[in-house]
Amino acid sequence: MTETFTLAHFSDVHMSPISGFGWRYWNVKRVLGYLNWQYKRRHVHFTTVADRLIADAHALRPDHIAITGDLVNLGLPAEHDAALAWLRRVGSPDHVTVIPGNHDIYSSMRGDRGVARWAAYMGSEEDTLAFPFVRRVGPLALVGLNSAVETPPFFASGLLGAHQLEIAQEQLLGLDEEGAIRVVLIHHPPLADMTASRRRLKDAAHFAHLLERTGAELVLYGHNHIPAVDWLPSRGKPVPLIAAASASAGTAYGKEPLARYNLFTFFRNPSGLRIRHVVRGLETPDGPVTKISENFLETDD
Repeated sequence: MTETFTLAHFSDVHMSPISGFGWRYWNVKRVLGYLNWQYKRRHVHFTTVADRLIADAHALRPDHIAITGDLVNLGLPAEHDAALAWLRRVGSPDHVTVIPGNHDIYSSMRGDRGVARWAAYMGSEEDTLAFPFVRRVGPLALVGLNSAVETPPFFASGLLGAHQLEIAQEQLLGLDEEGAIRVVLIHHPPLADMTASRRRLKDAAHFAHLLERTGAELVLYGHNHIPAVDWLPSRGKPVPLIAAASASAGTAYGKEPLARYNLFTFFRNPSGLRIRHVVRGLETPDGPVTKISENFLETDD
């Protein structure tokens, strides 16, 4: 008998408009980020576009939805509140999992609880968060990592840190022994050569070595706004590394396409696991959400 489970993957929503301009949260980085929004990003990212993709996913009734960060732009409290309201429209916490991106943890919050507002969507009932976390959804074990750290102006790099890496290794090895389908969620690209140095995961080499030791059935990320499929050798089967485009891109920008999301169907039976990967999104700004591509990620020997 074949067990099936579907997972939709969204990333980089960059909700608009920006609001909540209290003076106490402003600094050089946020001023520069706001100027970037005014002169570039507001002409690219539209929450209405993300809502169209979410509506398409809802029509397909996935078993769960994962969002790999950058729900907002400047990490302001009002943005976090608006993102929480948006998450509630996407689905309930038992149906949606989110991790933060660098725009969500952007700069100093001076004691504000920040992304802890979304704690219920990160497997916690409290305002305090702990990473990495594990959420069990059907046959899947979602391992949520936080690569987002405060950075100086002109930098968008990430860091997991030794503690997160140590705990993640224990979790992934234990979940493998249990026979869970392990899906790792991270915002930054997992390999160092996937983006420019000022934007990359600083401990990407350590993270890659971890995945080589533990393996994983799937790694999902965002950050670059460019869809990609790569493979990382591991102790057993190669690990598929799948990037999502921005879910809110109403205008193509450079190499960044119009809005897209990933839809995975996991088929597991006694002979092994197969993962079907469908990309859905816009082919024209005013057109319908359609299937862009479809293939299978073969993870069995």
